[in-house]
Amino acid sequence: MKEIVKCGLFGGATAAIIVAAGLAYAWSGTYDVGADEPHWPVTYDFLQWARGQSIQAHAAGIEVPNLDDPELILSGAGDYAAMCTGCHLRPGQRSSELRMAMYPQPPDLTQVHVEPEEAFWVIKHGIKMSGMPAWGKVPGHDDETIWGMVAFIGKLPGMTAAEYRAIVAKAPPDEHESMDGQDDHAHHSPEAHAEAPPPMADMPSMPATPPHDAEPATHSHADEH
Repeated sequence: MKEIVKCGLFGGATAAIIVAAGLAYAWSGTYDVGADEPHWPVTYDFLQWARGQSIQAHAAGIEVPNLDDPELILSGAGDYAAMCTGCHLRPGQRSSELRMAMYPQPPDLTQVHVEPEEAFWVIKHGIKMSGMPAWGKVPGHDDETIWGMVAFIGKLPGMTAAEYRAIVAKAPPDEHESMDGQDDHAHHSPEAHAEAPPPMADMPSMPATPPHDAEPATHSHADEH
């Protein structure tokens, strides 16, 4: 019995010391929160694991509609072009200035498959401290709108730059409005209209983003943004 008590006291004291040391470290300001300084590998791996577990748990039970509906895919193409390419890229695009500056780096959705229920949850609710917005909080972004984006994202891997330009050019105009009554992200960009010069996919690609140390190709946007 005494041994058990001693072990308990030792364990409690050790835990208290670790917590105190962690608080002291945080209080000192020594930890670098800059996005240009990667996490320690163990920290990064833990956060990636925790993120994945959280997304899976919260997305469980979400009913996925018919994602092969052409109208749903078309509506998602317009929203993706207006809202997502800066971080998640488009076919034929290697990187972007915004993506190069982000940590953790968003996934390239032209190259990876994301489970639809998880993509829906991430787009709607966002990811804390990652740069991934909670689009569900924006007026006009209801579940149907978000499912359209999910449907289009599912078609991105394998899509050519020409196919991307064609479908975005056919996408309906974005009717969402910002809080001041102006178009929030109307499709007036070169991506949205084939006749508008020059199409973004024809512009020179950015150089490939140099990888962070020990960082897999995920974001905390959906994968992990």
